[in-house]
Amino acid sequence: MKRRDFSIQLAGAGLGVALAGTARAQGGPVEGQQYVRLGTAAPVTLPAGKKVEVVEFFWYECPHCNAFEPLLDGWAKRLPDDVAFRRVPVGFTARHVAAQKLFYTLEAMGKLEALHRKVFAAIHVQNQRLISESDMVAFVSASGVDGAKFSETFRSFDVATKSSKAKQLTDAYKIDGVPALGIQGRFFTSGALAGSHERALAVADFLIQRSRSGA
Repeated sequence: MKRRDFSIQLAGAGLGVALAGTARAQGGPVEGQQYVRLGTAAPVTLPAGKKVEVVEFFWYECPHCNAFEPLLDGWAKRLPDDVAFRRVPVGFTARHVAAQKLFYTLEAMGKLEALHRKVFAAIHVQNQRLISESDMVAFVSASGVDGAKFSETFRSFDVATKSSKAKQLTDAYKIDGVPALGIQGRFFTSGALAGSHERALAVADFLIQRSRSGA
């Protein structure tokens, strides 16, 4: 979903676009069609022992991100040991920043693994509004999280810093729609570019191999 659409209607046309015949040339993804090479490399954060970084850019309220999440989760669990995967919530507008801070607050509290998918379900299945801090406190409290501690962390310097860095990385990758995948600070792809969520993951696999070889 493009940045300009976020504050209007969340539902709408799907991401899928047909692959052009030329995109199948030589049996692999085509630069400029299924993926984009960055003119200036984005920062990469690699833990010890890792060689390639993959970043998913997303927004909790995006229906396409919600649909992508189960596929992405299964794919990420099968990645090779030398690949580092992480999620980065976008902060295009104040509403995006609120969701961004929700993500980093849950991460800081050690609750992200338990509640990440539940946030998507609350918004897209149960039709809950998780826009304000009070909305989020009510949600996490119902899930057994200390609401006062959540608010303290939500307003913390650490969470604000992580949100700021997330915006910087989003800008460095020139992301204007989600979900999108950034690979090794050099490439990005998405369902809109690749033709479907599944194809985006296949393109990401191709780019991981390319990054590993230094091509």
